[in-house]
Amino acid sequence: MRSLLVLPALAVLAAASVPGAAQAAATIDQPIAELRGLDKITARTQPLEAKVGETVQFGTLGITVRACRKAPPEDPPESAAFLEITDTPPSKPAATVFSGWMFASSPGVSALDHPVYDVWVVSCTNTSPAATAAQQEVDENVPDASPLPLPEMKIIPPALPPGRQ
Repeated sequence: MRSLLVLPALAVLAAASVPGAAQAAATIDQPIAELRGLDKITARTQPLEAKVGETVQFGTLGITVRACRKAPPEDPPESAAFLEITDTPPSKPAATVFSGWMFASSPGVSALDHPVYDVWVVSCTNTSPAATAAQQEVDENVPDASPLPLPEMKIIPPALPPGRQ
């Protein structure tokens, strides 16, 4: 009877000691969600950037990011954001049309069901893509700090042995 109680305890200890079992659930909180919105009427997409806790507008949708998490670098790439999306059409009261986690690698798993708009998560990041692009533009305008070129050197061909001229 005592051995029957010990076996499940050993199984739990063995599972807990497997490397990566506890680490698989670890994620890194990020302050910015990179989203993309699709207007189905015009067939145009628009990149959206939303800080956690702030609301961004896309058409009649108000998108609030409550959390944005990214897998650590040693795990397969994955980003997920908890979004609350409200629709405020003209002359109608606001209605929540989505509240939940969206995954960048599987946008169809938990998708926004809206007749005019689609929204999906691209990634979670700690830097603004707009700020990164602006910094790259500044970097391109800075003079090159590479070393000066070496003076041109004349290459002299090897001398031929006597009698082979």
